[in-house]
Amino acid sequence: MLTRPEALALKTASPQELDEFSRRAALVRDEHWGKTLTYSRKVFVPLTNMCRDDCGYCTFVQKPGSPNARLMTPDEVMAVVRKGERLGCKEVLFSLGEKPELRYPEAREALARLGHVSMIDYLIEMCRRVLDETSLLPHVNAGTLSDEEVARLKPVSVSMGMMLENVSRRLLQRGQAHYACPDKVPTQRLRTLERAGQHDVPFTTGILIGIGETWEERVDSLQAIHSLHRHYGHVQEVIVQNFRAKPGTAMANHPEPDLDDMVRTLVLARLMLDPAISLQAPPNLESRFAAYIGAGINDWGGISPVTIDHINPERAWPQIEALRQATARCGYDLEERLAVYPRYLKEPQRFLAAPLAERLDDIARDDGLALQQCV
Repeated sequence: MLTRPEALALKTASPQELDEFSRRAALVRDEHWGKTLTYSRKVFVPLTNMCRDDCGYCTFVQKPGSPNARLMTPDEVMAVVRKGERLGCKEVLFSLGEKPELRYPEAREALARLGHVSMIDYLIEMCRRVLDETSLLPHVNAGTLSDEEVARLKPVSVSMGMMLENVSRRLLQRGQAHYACPDKVPTQRLRTLERAGQHDVPFTTGILIGIGETWEERVDSLQAIHSLHRHYGHVQEVIVQNFRAKPGTAMANHPEPDLDDMVRTLVLARLMLDPAISLQAPPNLESRFAAYIGAGINDWGGISPVTIDHINPERAWPQIEALRQATARCGYDLEERLAVYPRYLKEPQRFLAAPLAERLDDIARDDGLALQQCV
């Protein structure tokens, strides 16, 4: 584990020093994850793209009145899920804007037409339909959640997620990335992470780099994740995601982090976090895969043969075979995992609702990876 002075010094480490840190990170990865990198074959279901937050970098969110604002109907959701099932997907990633019904009457009216008063209620219904009608498993990324909402979602999802992004309150100030974003208040996001731990929910989180944060704030954010995991043992993976500037946003002209910055941050994460936490970097936001592997990642995240990355629609998913070849050139195998990591399958009574554990028994190998491999 890095000391805090080492973590802070990594920002300005010389190329030779960075190489040594990278070797340490890769060794930690190899000791705990072996010579296999993983990915999850999924479909991406953006249940709604309405949201009460106004992040300075986001093109996913659409306000009511925009022709692109929508709430997917049950039939639309199930059509995507069934197509994914035909193509070997095992995971349904439900993503949705945060609490649009609290800000927009149009969102409340759309939910009422479906018989619901909140997005969480509707999300639970759709998770149940996925479980009742298909072989896929829901992973829900619903943003900040109350204690009651975590408890209600656990029986219908094998895992949950929410990007912490950063613990800096400074980013809430006018002109910063999270101004006018009530759900990006760090305390609220940390409470959601803690509630997931209290309910023994396998959880995915991560940091978004390049949105105006300092290196010290990155260190603080990773330390916060590490501390919660050491207490509850529930953080299954951490994503290090690089900001991409998008036309039409408040941050359209904001500089993007370069590859060196991304590599340094991945090394930082690998050496700061509990080695049992999977470290992931999105493969569609950078094409130089070897640099990521050299920095200590062990997972490529969810990749879909059906749906685009709705958060970064301009960045196509890599072809699985191309990713496999790139991984092999670095000396690693590529294998398909499920939406919940293998170590949580060893304690199903703690981390999984009984019906979900039974389904996972049918689709997981003895090592916890996917029985049917689509690689």
